[in-house]
Amino acid sequence: MTQPSPTATPQATRSEREPEVRSQDQAPARQAPIIQVTGLEKTYITARGSLNLFRGLDFEVEAGAMVAIVGQSGAGKSTLLHILGALDTPSAGTVYCASTDVAKLTQRQAAAFRNREIGYVWQFHYLLPEFTALENVAMPLLARDMKKREALQLAANWLREVGLEDRSEHRPGELSGGEQQRVALARALVNNPRLLLADEPTGDLDEVTAGRVFDLIERLHASHGLTSILVTHNLELAARCTRALRLESGRLTPLADLPKTDLPAGSN
Repeated sequence: MTQPSPTATPQATRSEREPEVRSQDQAPARQAPIIQVTGLEKTYITARGSLNLFRGLDFEVEAGAMVAIVGQSGAGKSTLLHILGALDTPSAGTVYCASTDVAKLTQRQAAAFRNREIGYVWQFHYLLPEFTALENVAMPLLARDMKKREALQLAANWLREVGLEDRSEHRPGELSGGEQQRVALARALVNNPRLLLADEPTGDLDEVTAGRVFDLIERLHASHGLTSILVTHNLELAARCTRALRLESGRLTPLADLPKTDLPAGSN
């Protein structure tokens, strides 16, 4: 229920002011989570038989949260991100992401959903080498049939956001690893998505550069009201998130159960 302004005018009647007083047992309405996964199952058929990554996996993510997922290589961290981002489909269960049941989307609908709601960053930047940084950032906008001039202007704004406005005409091969990942981050967010999914976004960087990129992710997460899920093997960075989970044997458990050491790198 919408609350009245705390600066009510003296002319306000008592009945108008009464909603400001809330009884102790009246809790505020709980907002629906932006991600809600119920009974998630994912099974792969291999030469050795069935491989079950998830069995009855349930979890929720509230809007505005910054969630880290850690785990050993092969635990299914990347697969989970792919399912949330409509890049893969579950074998069973429901996956609501940004009010959309992504498990039921057609390929065309999934592509439109990703372009509209999801910003995705991988461990490797996947920038197109023949295009400039500016052109790479503009690609998602051009895919939406935005006019090129407008797309390039918005892309330039995002390069400024990540501190690379002076590198806009450089191609990926002319940029450092940290700069390439910052361009990839700008490209992921140029459509103003609600969700940022990042798969080992600092895994290919040295410790100092990784820290700077993570600082940038934190800043953009806060300033743009994102909900972010990051897969990482770095427990120090994971501990900086609002919530940290371990994926093991198809289950998510609190990070507090983990030893305070880095896990072996791996984005599976």
